[in-house]
Amino acid sequence: MQSASDRHEYPAHWEADVVLRDGGTARIRPITVDDAERLVSFYEQVSDESKYYRFFAPYPRLSAKDVHRFTHHDFVDRVGLAATVGGEFIATVRYDRIGADGMAATAPADEAEVAFLVQDAHQGRGVASALLEHIAAVARERGIRRFAAEVLPANNKMIKVFTDAGYTQKRSFEDGVVRLEFDLEPTERSLAVQRAREQRAEAHSVRRLLVPGSVAVIGAGRTPGGVGRSVLGNLREAGFTGDLHAVNKAFPEGLTELDGVPAHRSVRDIDGHVDLAVVAVPADHVPEVVTECGEHGVQGLVVLAAGYAESGPEGRERQRELVRHARAYGMRIIGPNAFGVINTSPQVRLNASLAPQTPRPGRIGLFAQSGAIGVALLSRLHRRGGGVTGVTGVSTFVSSGNRADVSGNDVLQYWYDDPDTDVALMYLESIGNPRKFTRLARRTAAVKPLVVVQGAGSAPQGHAVRATRLPHATVSALLRQAGVIRVDTITELVDAGLLLARQPLPRGPRVGILGNSESLGLLTYDACLSEGLRPQPPLDLTTEASADDFHAALAHALADETCDAVVVTAIPAIGEASPGDAELAQALRSAAASGPAKPVLVVHVELGGLAAALSAATSTAPRARTATPGGEAAEPGPTRTGTTASETTATGTTASETTATGTTAPETTATAPSAPSAPSASTATGTPPAPAAAGVPGAVEAPEGAHLIPAYPAAERAVRALAEAVKYAQWRREAADPGKVPEHEDIDERGAAALIGRLLARGQGLTLGTDETCELLGRYGVPVRRSLPAPTPDEAVQAASALGYPVALKATAPHLRHRADLGGVRLDLADEEQLRRAYAELTELFGAPQELRPVVQAMAPRGVDTVVRAVIDPAAGAVLSFGLAGAASQLLGDMAHRLIPVTDRDATSLVRSIRTAPLLFGWRGSTPVDTPALEELLLRVSRLVDDHPEVAAVTLEPVVVAPHGLSVLGASVRLAPPPVRDDLGPRTLPAY
Repeated sequence: MQSASDRHEYPAHWEADVVLRDGGTARIRPITVDDAERLVSFYEQVSDESKYYRFFAPYPRLSAKDVHRFTHHDFVDRVGLAATVGGEFIATVRYDRIGADGMAATAPADEAEVAFLVQDAHQGRGVASALLEHIAAVARERGIRRFAAEVLPANNKMIKVFTDAGYTQKRSFEDGVVRLEFDLEPTERSLAVQRAREQRAEAHSVRRLLVPGSVAVIGAGRTPGGVGRSVLGNLREAGFTGDLHAVNKAFPEGLTELDGVPAHRSVRDIDGHVDLAVVAVPADHVPEVVTECGEHGVQGLVVLAAGYAESGPEGRERQRELVRHARAYGMRIIGPNAFGVINTSPQVRLNASLAPQTPRPGRIGLFAQSGAIGVALLSRLHRRGGGVTGVTGVSTFVSSGNRADVSGNDVLQYWYDDPDTDVALMYLESIGNPRKFTRLARRTAAVKPLVVVQGAGSAPQGHAVRATRLPHATVSALLRQAGVIRVDTITELVDAGLLLARQPLPRGPRVGILGNSESLGLLTYDACLSEGLRPQPPLDLTTEASADDFHAALAHALADETCDAVVVTAIPAIGEASPGDAELAQALRSAAASGPAKPVLVVHVELGGLAAALSAATSTAPRARTATPGGEAAEPGPTRTGTTASETTATGTTASETTATGTTAPETTATAPSAPSAPSASTATGTPPAPAAAGVPGAVEAPEGAHLIPAYPAAERAVRALAEAVKYAQWRREAADPGKVPEHEDIDERGAAALIGRLLARGQGLTLGTDETCELLGRYGVPVRRSLPAPTPDEAVQAASALGYPVALKATAPHLRHRADLGGVRLDLADEEQLRRAYAELTELFGAPQELRPVVQAMAPRGVDTVVRAVIDPAAGAVLSFGLAGAASQLLGDMAHRLIPVTDRDATSLVRSIRTAPLLFGWRGSTPVDTPALEELLLRVSRLVDDHPEVAAVTLEPVVVAPHGLSVLGASVRLAPPPVRDDLGPRTLPAY
């Protein structure tokens, strides 16, 4: 049991689970008086050399005085943290506050000595680096701004821990000791180092689950049909390249094999290590299994069992205990209630899932929280991957179930530098940590496309989700700004993913259209206009067009400098000169391969053979990307395929559409052949054979290196996928130069901090009064036009005299505030008579002055009324919002959002991204307003919130933007204590 400290209660919020460099986990927590035996045991396992480096002299054992000193802390001036695995210490760190003379001190002294000790068996795992991040965060919380450390010159590992951390530091050498001093304020470099370590560690932890050398299926029954037995069979049929074990405590003593796989009654009975355990036992038996796995050194678990948080409060607590239990042994979990994981790499061939058929190998990474949606996506990719775009298949697949531990964020970390994944597709029913997901998505999208379907409803049972006050549409908009390609259905997810996996990115929105159907060309043209693209007039080749005609037209379109992408439309033609499917496919492929690297898409109606022939090829080996003239990466895809049933109905509509809520319409086809059978087991060479290219009339194998072209059964689907690719390519170009956060010399950051400190001393959270709001905003160069209360007509006249005519009279009651459309505002009152008359009208219409709360304000120059808001959301972080003021904009939800800190480019795009933006730029002959002044205001508000996390919310409404300058007529600010830890804090896994 943890004990209270001498001066502070036990700081439970310092406890954290972290992922180490090798992918294992450890728990970091404060050291207390109850840890004396653990500390002694830990010290006994440290080598004499490590002890010498710690104490600068031989120090074989700790004295009773040492143990007391190292376990009794006040959690303010003396703090000790331990990293534990299995409840035992593997490393410790402590700081002692010191004064200018180097002796023990108390606040306001802001320097501390820090020292580490890491068990030799755990050195090299990044334990000290993780401890440094956490002890530095603790020190900052306690008012310590600088660490000092004395290290022996030979202790290179510890010197490297300090120097690699990225803090601003000084280094000196005296009396045979290296003295390091470094500031604890996070720097750009320290944050970059921290996040790079986070990425490597979390990616490695997922790699241990997806690339295991050995797998144990726990709960594999003797009779066929059970979950465990099914997974065991799927692993065998996929040709898993590592060691495979079947485990069931119900096995008879003499059973040594099950289906040719070594059988054991317990994981403990397995000779050698086990990297991954697939747990297929009832939830009540899982704790026993976790203990056995942890004691045997298993690295990770896939828990298929249900009965956890999705089943109610009791199951939620069972899920929390499962995560705590596994992490105590350094293991990570996929699940519970998971569908499983798949890795199609020939070096792994892992199908540790309930999917009876391993998907085709390919370049698409797939993540789904729901098992049902995972099945639908695997099925859709299998059909489309073979029948429409060749062997574009799956590299890795993760179905996380309740995602109690491993989440989409972890898988993104893995995909970021996974050489086998070119495109990431994700179905997210919920986002547990939107702030981190947005950060990781931005980095991933800068190197490979990320396509996401995001559930619009509440989080499913079993998902731990941070509470957010932001509307779903706002979170979606923030994801798009991070480079995420947001789509609404899994059909669109697959459509976009296959295009991005097989074709280069377009350099712009200009689209060429050609084909043998005038009506289909016009339909494509209209679809392009609807999606914001710039189509050229369709080129009608007529129904008599030959393969050579298609080849020549496509080659000409690709060579056209005014064309960025080409959509080819094709319908069945009749006549001796009409090309067959294979002939037309070859013509299109050869033209696309020989021309400039631009995306080519085909819209086909009732040409199942063409779809297959376009993608038929002879090799599954991925080929290197080549740079296009615009600098974008172009990658012809893998080049061997089979064929499947066409997804086209008689009208060319989509076969099935799954929405973000997971509902699926029945699938119908016209005269399409049957779907292919499942791939057979691995061949003797170790490579699973792909389905043959037969099965659809006209399908032929393309020559080696053929350029694969995606084909779609409807123009709208093809154009929608192309439009997403165009927007993503534009984002990639802009992300290369994200802009900068300007420095404003007139900002008084220190004065604002002092003011905030004084105001927060009154209480935990408060909305500032008018004078305080004006003072705080004024320190950031945001003047607010003064208004004076007018509780009586005479006081209104006095206020107007003080401000100067003309004035405005406004009702500020909550139901009338910012609602000029209700008549609670009177403008341009030029003298006392007009003011008194207006006052009488307002009180007659709306009631007594105490109900109206009228104020008088000097008139501002006429312009466009806008609103600027900033809010700290507990899930998404700091968000800046902008829109036009008024009921119409509010009803339409016409607000734009950006994550803080906002750069100059962000501010420019924010102003222009609302639908009503033309009103700012001279719509229908009106005078354009001063948008540069508006952009500067946005930057200043962003800077205020970014500099001071205590600023919980800012609202400026209305902000009247005139042709020259702007006026802030109303403002409110809310303060609250900042969060103890945020995304700038030390690395940590979600708490349980």
